[in-house]
Amino acid sequence: MMTTRQNIIIKGTKNGLSLQLNDACSYETIITELKEKLTELQGVETEGPKLSVRIDLGYRYLTDEQKYQLRNLINHYHHMIVEDIESNVITKVEAQKLIDEQEITSFTTIVRSGQILEVDGDLLLIGDVNPGATVRAGGNIYIMGALKGVAHAGYHGRRDAVIIASFMIPSQLRIHDCISRAPDHYEEDGHHQMECAYINDENQIIIDRLQVLKRIRPEMNRLKGGL
Repeated sequence: MMTTRQNIIIKGTKNGLSLQLNDACSYETIITELKEKLTELQGVETEGPKLSVRIDLGYRYLTDEQKYQLRNLINHYHHMIVEDIESNVITKVEAQKLIDEQEITSFTTIVRSGQILEVDGDLLLIGDVNPGATVRAGGNIYIMGALKGVAHAGYHGRRDAVIIASFMIPSQLRIHDCISRAPDHYEEDGHHQMECAYINDENQIIIDRLQVLKRIRPEMNRLKGGL
């Protein structure tokens, strides 16, 4: 006798329920089987707070309307609330956005007063940022030159972004929503080294030696030999 494969697997977790949906069958089949399973669960533990539900779609893509239908169906049939719907599939627009945010865009130029240089991902600038100029990146900013203007890294919401410059003498630094004004003075001793700026645990922008990145941002240590 053949056993019919279950298209919906319900598992209990410490945070509630997990619904794993078969991504090889039709959406209509999922809805039909879900209604049957939820009907069987009616009347079970209807007291107390609502049970949290996480839906795992696997490699299935659902439209916003289909996700809305799933949420309503579960909330209607049982004492549950859908907290999250996860999928291993993303749209072309979402994929392109991820690519853009991870891409390193390089320029060899001087950014002059009044100019704004902006990229979605990481910015590599071979040149100076003059006073009155601004460079802005969704990711990290690497400046092989003097940073004398404004630099804003992680403006898409990346708190882990960093700003690196050969000569770190900015008028203002910004990382995500944190702002740091320029220091009151700089030491002109002729001894310069590359420095980096990052957000520390106290939500402040810190300027430090480049070597500290190996410790505070180990995920950036991709090249053999490290920083």
